[in-house]
Amino acid sequence: MIELKNIGIIFGEGTPDENNALKNINLTINKGDFITVIGSNGAGKSTLYNIIAGTLQATSGTITLDGKDITHVPEYQRAHYIGRIFQNPLLGTAGKMSLEDNMVICEKKGYKALKISLNKKKREQFKMQLSVLGMGLENRLSDNVEQFSGGQRQALTLLMAVMSKPSLLLLDEHTAALDPANAECVMNLTQKFATEYNLTVMMVTHNMSHALSYGNRLLMMDAGEIILDVSGKEKESLTA
Repeated sequence: MIELKNIGIIFGEGTPDENNALKNINLTINKGDFITVIGSNGAGKSTLYNIIAGTLQATSGTITLDGKDITHVPEYQRAHYIGRIFQNPLLGTAGKMSLEDNMVICEKKGYKALKISLNKKKREQFKMQLSVLGMGLENRLSDNVEQFSGGQRQALTLLMAVMSKPSLLLLDEHTAALDPANAECVMNLTQKFATEYNLTVMMVTHNMSHALSYGNRLLMMDAGEIILDVSGKEKESLTA
């Protein structure tokens, strides 16, 4: 589905501060994979995400999606089929806009002409979608999102990402800023959506329990390289 071939990136090339941040990364992400990604700070996890999302351009190598070369496709175009959720729960929603307007914009993602048309039928659809979160947000469609808690906003961000039907969903420590109860809730929703919608997911985490409990595959990165790639029974046999 998504294939990275010989991906490398060098920051400050030719200077005293030269940093070979990714080294000859070869990775195939299969349809339906739920990959957890671990590694210490500076291992290259965020850089890898930035390369996949198009935030950074690789110094070498190629990226293909369903056989199409997207190596030089800009980030805003990749956003139509690659979703990303960050650690900060405030980044995934527009706080000054109402919940229903956030939902409309998400639903219209990818359309050149944005025509906001809210009616009773559309609001009932949103209520049904929001009820899955179990947070009562289906009764707060007219409230501005900035009024919601961090856990509510991150759960909403996750739902909106799923609604946009991404080819790949990148989760960048998406529960790290939440309290344990909200983190558990968001993780349960993550598993639920991944299973029900057959999502392809990559999840960076420093929580070893989450890394081992979730997903069918685990990657470990160190010094800009993938040093471990396990799945199936081999992953299930690992311990923290």
